[in-house]
Amino acid sequence: MEFSTILPLSQLSCFIPKTCTLIRAHPFKPWRHRNSKPARFRCQKMYVPGFGEASPEKKAAKNMHNFFTYIAVRIVGAQLEVPSVPSCYSYNTEAHKDLLEFLDKNSLNDGDKFCAALMRESPRHKGLAMRILEVRSSYCKKDFEWDNLQRLASKMADESNTRIMRDYVLETSHDPKID
Repeated sequence: MEFSTILPLSQLSCFIPKTCTLIRAHPFKPWRHRNSKPARFRCQKMYVPGFGEASPEKKAAKNMHNFFTYIAVRIVGAQLEVPSVPSCYSYNTEAHKDLLEFLDKNSLNDGDKFCAALMRESPRHKGLAMRILEVRSSYCKKDFEWDNLQRLASKMADESNTRIMRDYVLETSHDPKID
């Protein structure tokens, strides 16, 4: 047996909340004299429950910060492992080995803890940590494609939503009596 629930329009998130105000350019002019500009709404942003200590953007920024540390470790590791094309980087198999050994013993989940522990390991490790910190900052500011991230995240959300809704419709519209 299937159940369906009918919600009042005020409970659906796709409708305009009661706190929004409609702004019209000339509300008393006859229809033929009005501007063709669309009406604008002034609304607050969506409330996200459960993020009292930080906004979703702040939590995402923290995750990106840790991800940039991971990327920096990968870049530095690659620079140390083999002779790289740019002449400003020199490979150092001993430093590469030190980095890999440290990675085996320490988690990279928290980038700041990882770099702090690496810095305190030994003077050689301190140099590696400083290099990772520099690469992390440089990559974040100069090389990471922020616009591409936003475009891809929006595209993935739209495609995923469409796929999930299509799968649901196909699943629920299938009549077992036909088989």
